[in-house]
Amino acid sequence: MTGNVRIGLVDHVYDIVIRAGALAEAGALITPLAPTRVFVLTDEHCAQHHLMPLISALRAASLDIGAPIVVPAGEGSKSFTQYEYVTRQLLAGGVDRNSILIALGGGVVGDLAGFAAATVLRGIRYVQIPTTLLSQVDSSVGGKTGINAPEGKNLIGAFHHPSLVIIDLQVLKTLPPRELLAGYVEIYKMGLILDEAFAAWCEAHASALLALDDAALQHAIYTAVKHKADVVMQDPEERTGRRALLNLGHTFGHAYEALCSYTGELLHGEAVALGLVKAAELSAHLGHSDAALIRRIEMHLGHVGLPIDPKFYGQFTADEILTRMRGDKKNNRGELNFILLRGAGQAFVAKNIPETDVRAVL
Repeated sequence: MTGNVRIGLVDHVYDIVIRAGALAEAGALITPLAPTRVFVLTDEHCAQHHLMPLISALRAASLDIGAPIVVPAGEGSKSFTQYEYVTRQLLAGGVDRNSILIALGGGVVGDLAGFAAATVLRGIRYVQIPTTLLSQVDSSVGGKTGINAPEGKNLIGAFHHPSLVIIDLQVLKTLPPRELLAGYVEIYKMGLILDEAFAAWCEAHASALLALDDAALQHAIYTAVKHKADVVMQDPEERTGRRALLNLGHTFGHAYEALCSYTGELLHGEAVALGLVKAAELSAHLGHSDAALIRRIEMHLGHVGLPIDPKFYGQFTADEILTRMRGDKKNNRGELNFILLRGAGQAFVAKNIPETDVRAVL
């Protein structure tokens, strides 16, 4: 399935365009937004593949284009240093309140661009053009922006929704298999949270999806984006607890990422895979689900080639992991809160989990 998904909020509506070849249409899609000038933020890796095709598309639409802003590839660019660099480049390039910043790249570029757009001149518009599977189905949708701090991931940021999201299925052909797998985790996660039938579909069709079969890829991306959009519209800023469900696996995963120092040794999607297993283990330990769910998740993730045991990344102690977890945004006043499962498609928020129970699964 292909087509547009619309996110309608009280004061903001935007479309998510999902189709092959959409990058070449970027200029025509952005023109109705009537920007005075467009700026492109990308990273060194993505620029090699997609920057000039995007510039060509923007020129074809006669848009005024500022100098491209290029940051190093990798999680390290979600930093105060690169945030300062991007905002000062925008200011030097003559940005005004009617300019648009285009985020061309994966989740790091999208989060950094969104936070810069949220804050420069007290807020300008931005457009997401995600080029990784993970960013297409997760970080580009929903308006979460931010950078990392030494204390943890995404601790500095803002809710700032894009004016448009352009998802081109063809750009995924440039991704290495490891990056595809990292993105696939977020697709499978969506089934575990909300839609058991979709989780089962993923388990049956993952090989075709990861081989970039057009039909499987289109169905998976559209379904995952539609589910996320529905949740975002119900709880745009994580105030009711509904949107927090999307963080299944992330409390554990973010801790593992931080302990690996965001070096690339452990990609975000790989960390979430580890987190999904641990969330299932904690769910079973607390009596919310059974061991069969753990085996189901472990078997599928392991079958497609994703990590399921954090011991391969270091001998992390429970104390080290818990220290990172206490800094998670879902926790309040020292409580440990998690997204857990009663079964596939049945996620819920579990608050104030005793530390002894968490230690039991670490």
